[in-house]
Amino acid sequence: MDARFEALENVSPEQLPIAKHKLHSWSHFLGLYAGEHVAATEFVIGATFVSLGAKTEDILLGLLIGNVLAILSWTLITSPIACDTRMSLYTYLNKIAGDKMTTLYNWANVIIFTVISAAMITVSATAVRFLFDIPAQLMWYPTNPWFVLVVLGVGFIVVFVAMYGFNAVSDFSGICAPWLVVMFISGALALLPALAEAVLGKTTLAGFKDFLTIGDSSIWTGVDAHGEPGVGLLVVIGFAWAANTITHVGLIDMALLRYAKKRAYGLCTSSGMLFGHYIAWIAAGIMGAGAAVLLDKRIIDLDPGDVAYHALGLSGFVIVLIAGWTTANANLYRAGLAAQAIFPQHSRRKTTMVVGVVTVIIACFPFVFGKMLPMLTYAGLLVVPVGAIVFTEHVVFPRIGLTRYWARYCKLTHSTPAIASWFAGLAFGFGLNALDVMTFYYLFIPTWFFTAVLYTVLATRYGAKADYPEEEAAEQAFNERVEAFQAEQAAREPAPAPDRSALSRLLRVIAFSSLAITLILAGVVMWGSPDIDAYEVNRARFYRYGFICTITYFTTAYWAMRRGKNALGSQAAKTPS
Repeated sequence: MDARFEALENVSPEQLPIAKHKLHSWSHFLGLYAGEHVAATEFVIGATFVSLGAKTEDILLGLLIGNVLAILSWTLITSPIACDTRMSLYTYLNKIAGDKMTTLYNWANVIIFTVISAAMITVSATAVRFLFDIPAQLMWYPTNPWFVLVVLGVGFIVVFVAMYGFNAVSDFSGICAPWLVVMFISGALALLPALAEAVLGKTTLAGFKDFLTIGDSSIWTGVDAHGEPGVGLLVVIGFAWAANTITHVGLIDMALLRYAKKRAYGLCTSSGMLFGHYIAWIAAGIMGAGAAVLLDKRIIDLDPGDVAYHALGLSGFVIVLIAGWTTANANLYRAGLAAQAIFPQHSRRKTTMVVGVVTVIIACFPFVFGKMLPMLTYAGLLVVPVGAIVFTEHVVFPRIGLTRYWARYCKLTHSTPAIASWFAGLAFGFGLNALDVMTFYYLFIPTWFFTAVLYTVLATRYGAKADYPEEEAAEQAFNERVEAFQAEQAAREPAPAPDRSALSRLLRVIAFSSLAITLILAGVVMWGSPDIDAYEVNRARFYRYGFICTITYFTTAYWAMRRGKNALGSQAAKTPS
């Protein structure tokens, strides 16, 4: 080892920019975002739009516009900063605002990710409770002791895996992405004929006009659950855009996009937004309305377990359980990391366990998944001011003659402008909400601009206007030393080679063929059911063979993934150090 790099050997990789040899191509991010944003929450959110009384045309157009705005937010805001710095938000924030600001921000993340994880555990429990004939939990508190036991059982698995086996779950989540997309589409196709029969008196649709008629009559009727006029186009656009403000405008996804080879890879978020949110939310609304018709209930009286089972049969249990489980694990892992950063004297496993216990207790109360829309929006409002501060420091300051990293150069332990701007931004955003000035889905926009302007003014007065030539030279020298250190590391690491063995290729063919068969079976239900009797026969066949295809897909896809991992491990073992 070069003597220049001895100090860097003891630095955590998280504190350094990502090395060039660890960057990923666009296909990695397509799969990553599809896996993260096609999840159990889609059942909840899709059904919520129905109960809020959105109109069909507003859903089709509003969700498209809102999700495109989200994609652009990732591409134009998050990705450029992530690719410039190659740092996570946490590392960059510590660099510009100091330890105290980072600690406060980590507390906010513990709260946010704990609540999201709790909601996903509750959603997974709705699938398990269906197997044991436990009544749906529609109150804000649990009404059945057996449901609490189910939540505790599911929660224990989630916490245990987040503590010890997150890497395996992360790999498994990538496998889930294509299956989840197929199942959401298939579930909608399987229940549309039932809706058509209830609305049109026939099981077939003559065209898109029939779909609009069904939507207006039984899904997105424009009337909410209380019989009042529902939300309009602007609210639908606002929610679709605001649902992920935590990750794009709030810059949490710097942690993911710092691995992108190019800024343009922010566009890969379209796999999550256009498939995961646009298609899945629409499909979830269709499935919810279809299940309500089959059960002769209101959609607000159904939980995700009800909807998924009547749309997909036994595969419905799998989709709710896995989608909730994988999402809960990822967010609980994030919460554990944030807690470990606050209490560095304790291991990540211990902090994850403590946070996990709190998470499972919260999960026993069904309100956490019933209020997903406002919770996601308010969580975004909590972190958006921080995103504004980082954007201003990184993008705006160099353009207006201020010095980036000025607080670090001044050797401040905390940045008063950053902390004051964050709290002022929170007071401003939540104050606007209290005054009911505008719908809360758009509150992040004025809050972001207010915080950015305030931070610029305060930073100018505290030292950002000064020049720091010696410190900047030292920063540049350090970055060059890091690049040389990482180049030496890359020379010692083997280049990964994909597994192209005949058996692995066969396993992948079988896996994706099973997905194709599932879609074909759902298509037969949709377009091959001339009457209700034929529909029931086709739907039963889809339930039966669709479940077999589900088992086949996960078996072969996971086997192929493990073979690839083992091949890489063998390759690394053979490489001389």
